[in-house]
Amino acid sequence: MIQELVPGRIAGWDSFEDQPRFTPHPAEAASLRSMAPARRREFANGRYCAHRALHRLGTPAVAIPAGDRGAPQWPDQVVGSITHCPGYTAAVVARRTRISALGIDAEPHLPLPEDVLEFVARPEEHARVRRLLAERPGVQWDRLLFSAKESVYKTWFPVTGRFLGFHEAGIRIDPEAGTFSAQIPASGGTGPGLPEELTGRWRVSGDLVVTAIAVPAPEGGR
Repeated sequence: MIQELVPGRIAGWDSFEDQPRFTPHPAEAASLRSMAPARRREFANGRYCAHRALHRLGTPAVAIPAGDRGAPQWPDQVVGSITHCPGYTAAVVARRTRISALGIDAEPHLPLPEDVLEFVARPEEHARVRRLLAERPGVQWDRLLFSAKESVYKTWFPVTGRFLGFHEAGIRIDPEAGTFSAQIPASGGTGPGLPEELTGRWRVSGDLVVTAIAVPAPEGGR
């Protein structure tokens, strides 16, 4: 499913079940010690998909420990992203010479609680979501907005090393094209390697909504 949302130069792997037989690398296992059992399971599922994606990319499946704010620490010259939600886990990776940043997110295709929408959406986003929910009720547009913002953060944080609040990224969803765009104010600073506007793709399939952003590397960096 995730592979359908990213360019062919990106290797992806996803799974719809737990991986109880997967043994994390010792350097990854160190991150598990302080986690609750459910979080350990999510972490192991994510690393399983990440290792499989690295193998598909042709890169040795080395340890991917957790860094600042839990962000995966990828091998040199590799960028990637991991996501998990109940019943689904996915990872994508690419060579840094081809892709400069990646961010993916998966969410259950269910309405957001009203207080969560108020917390994550700007006023203009809230109005657009309400309009889309009325005009196109087949998609939970509020959950899609949340997922898109999560993908923006996962793309932005590894490049800048700075926190990004939900209201700092302004999202516009194209319901026809299956795409979205994100504008971050100049005060946020997109950082080197990121364009002024991030663009991504989204898909709803069954009980899941998935979003993905892939930023091509500058031509001069290839």
